[in-house]
Amino acid sequence: MDLILWRHAEVQEAVEDIEDEQRVLTPRGEKQASRMAAWLDRQLPEGVRILCSPAVRAEQTAQALGRKFKRRAELLPDGSMEDLLRLSQWPASRSPVLVVGHQPMLGRTIAHLLHLSEADCAVKKGSVWWLRHRSRGDQSSTVVLTVQTPELL
Repeated sequence: MDLILWRHAEVQEAVEDIEDEQRVLTPRGEKQASRMAAWLDRQLPEGVRILCSPAVRAEQTAQALGRKFKRRAELLPDGSMEDLLRLSQWPASRSPVLVVGHQPMLGRTIAHLLHLSEADCAVKKGSVWWLRHRSRGDQSSTVVLTVQTPELL
C-alpha cells in the first residue's frame, strides 16, 4: 500500500478575527500547491483515494490537483495519527491513499511508521512524503519512496 502525505501549502498568519480553519493560502502557497499538484498528477497511480482536512488551506491545496476528494473532519489540525491511519486503512488498503493535512499529525504519522526515535517528524509546508508498506513472508516494512518539496520542482 502507498500512503502519500501532503501538507497544506503556505498559509496566511493567524489573526484574531479569523478562525484557524478558515485561514487561506498566501499567493506563494497557491504557487506551491500548483507546483506540487502538477508533479503529483503525473505520479499518482490509478484508483488513488484522496482524503482532505476540511480546513480551507488544506482544501485549497487539494483543489490544485483538480481531482475529487473527500473531506474528513478527523484530519483537522487537532486530529490524531490513529485517525489518519484508520481513515487510510493502513496498511491493508488495496488502493493508494493521498492525505492532505496538517502538522503535527503528518509528522507524527511519519515518525511512527518509520520507527523514528523522535515522536514527530518535520514536514515542510506544501511538501509530500510518499511511503509504501511492503510485506515479504513474515517481514513487513515501511519505506520512503520520495520526499518532495515545491521548491525543488
